[in-house]
Amino acid sequence: MKRGFYTIMSAQFFSSLADQALFVVAVELMRTGGSPEWQRAALVPIFAIFYVVLAPLVGAFADCLPKGKVMFISNAIKVVGCLMMLFGAHPLLAYAIVGLGAAAYSPAKYGILTELLPASQLVKANGWIEGLTIASILLGIVLGGALVGQALSGHLIGFGLPGIDTAPEAAIVVLILVYAIAAWFNTRIPHTGVEMRPLRANPAQGLARNLVALLPDFWNCNSRLWRDKLGQISLGTTTLFWGAGGNLKYIVLSWASLALGYNTTQASALTGVVTIGLAVGAVVASMRMKLDTATKVIPMGIGMGLLVMGMIFIDNVWIAVPFLILMGGLGGFLVVPMNALLQHRGHNLMGAGRSIAVQNFNEQACILLLGGFYSACTGLGLSAYTAIAAFGGVVAGVMWIIKRWHESNLRNYPEEVEHLLSIARSDKHH
Repeated sequence: MKRGFYTIMSAQFFSSLADQALFVVAVELMRTGGSPEWQRAALVPIFAIFYVVLAPLVGAFADCLPKGKVMFISNAIKVVGCLMMLFGAHPLLAYAIVGLGAAAYSPAKYGILTELLPASQLVKANGWIEGLTIASILLGIVLGGALVGQALSGHLIGFGLPGIDTAPEAAIVVLILVYAIAAWFNTRIPHTGVEMRPLRANPAQGLARNLVALLPDFWNCNSRLWRDKLGQISLGTTTLFWGAGGNLKYIVLSWASLALGYNTTQASALTGVVTIGLAVGAVVASMRMKLDTATKVIPMGIGMGLLVMGMIFIDNVWIAVPFLILMGGLGGFLVVPMNALLQHRGHNLMGAGRSIAVQNFNEQACILLLGGFYSACTGLGLSAYTAIAAFGGVVAGVMWIIKRWHESNLRNYPEEVEHLLSIARSDKHH
């Protein structure tokens, strides 16, 4: 791997660490503030709003500037969201602003991999970057739980910072410092030498007009990926995985509180257990899978959905821990090769930043839909167990449809699919 790859990983680690910790802190802030269950569940879909709304802009933005600079700007936006939460803005509004920063960050974070590395290293690179991201999710969730726990929060409040009187407020100050560390690494990311693609709009026209001007280009890119016989399967799979995974981090918190009687700090540690399985699955997939065999992992997604449904029968932590590790392992083994295949097809079809923006649009739209579905279930008075079972059933059912879709492509378009697979096997360099 090139030297710049490790700088990218470091920047990604600290930014993702703060993102995940902030989620737990926001949940605790809303819980102690008396917010209803459906509003706390809405933290997940609210984070996804700008991923969906600004998808036509952020991909083009990531392609028009050096990606290290894009990542630095994005981290600055996340800090603004933290400050809003700290100074009294509604947590849902402030967390949406953090989501804006994350939406701008993601196309640059993944897009730079295809600029820096040959296609032959993309699965390995994705294994490392996803494994590190998963590690940051694990540590971030645990860090967030620790920061709002009595043991650590008492020491933080004891520093006597003006206006910092509660555990969530003290935690937010710490997380602003973590974002600052990520921003420093952003400044050390090398320029890859890839030619920038200017925005097809006039910056002086303002955000609304820029979005309108970029919509045709974005929808063309979106359509091209969905028409591609491998792009559509990898995009459908990763869309469903992240839609489910994004909401699972809250679902596990809620389930741990109900089934095991855990508080936020304890439940966050159990939520982190899922990411241990994700990390193992991601690393194993990076070592064993290749681009041209990526579609063989689709059944793992069906299994993951069925295991989510099985959560409702567990009320013992000694059973829960290995169960959650297994569920995470299936997800990790699923997402790494499919994500690499999607990046490969997207880079060949339209460029790295735009393809990642299309991916983010679809994945975050799925988070919105599934998160809205779960929030609606709880808001309408259904029990958490019923909502969890319905959620898992939707995941397993849609993944089965994707499996049948790919089998149909193999029957009806064998030459086209084989041609695309041969490109994946032979494309060693851009």
